[in-house]
Amino acid sequence: MEFNVIVADESHLVYADSICKEIEESAKENKLGLARRTPEYISAKIESGKAVIALTEDGEFAGFSYIETWGGKSFVANSGLIVACKFRGHGLAKRIKEQTFILSRLRFPDAKIFSLTTGSAVMKMNYEFGFRPVPYGELTDDPEFWKGCEGCSNFDILTRNEYRLCLCTGLLYDPKEHLTIHHPGEK
Repeated sequence: MEFNVIVADESHLVYADSICKEIEESAKENKLGLARRTPEYISAKIESGKAVIALTEDGEFAGFSYIETWGGKSFVANSGLIVACKFRGHGLAKRIKEQTFILSRLRFPDAKIFSLTTGSAVMKMNYEFGFRPVPYGELTDDPEFWKGCEGCSNFDILTRNEYRLCLCTGLLYDPKEHLTIHHPGEK
C-alpha cells in the first residue's frame, strides 16, 4: 500500500474531525495516555504549517502528527503521532515521525526537540532519531505546554507528582549533542 506523507496545508482541514476521533479511539483501545485534542486545535496546527499528514493514494486519512514550540522557541514538541487503525503495520508511523522530525529541524534548527510517550514503538523510533530519555526537568518549563496534558487520562498522576513524573517517558533531541564529523581532507 502506498501513502503520501507530507506537511499538511489548508486543503487537509477536512480531516481534523477524523484525526481527533482516531486519537480518542486509539487512547481507549490501547489504554494509552493520549491527550484529547479538538478539531479547532488540529486545524490550527494544519493552518500554521506545523503538521504532517499521511494519506492513501485515494486521499483517505491514514495518519498524523504535529509540532509546537515552547519556551520562546527553544523547545519543539513532536506530538499527536497517530496512525489510523486499518493502516497500522505498514511502517507508516516511522515515516510520519521522520517527516515530523525533519519539519522540526527545518523550521527550528537550534531548538531542542522533545516527546512524551507511553508507547514503546514511539520510544524506539525516537531513539533511532537520536533522542535520549530525560527527567521532566530537562523539558520545557513553559506552563502552557503542561496545560496540554490536561486532556490525558493520566493527568492526575502528573499533578500529584508536581509535574516531575508521570507514566510518559520524556525524550529529548538536543542538536548541540549531534556534532558533524569531518573526514580527513575535508575543510
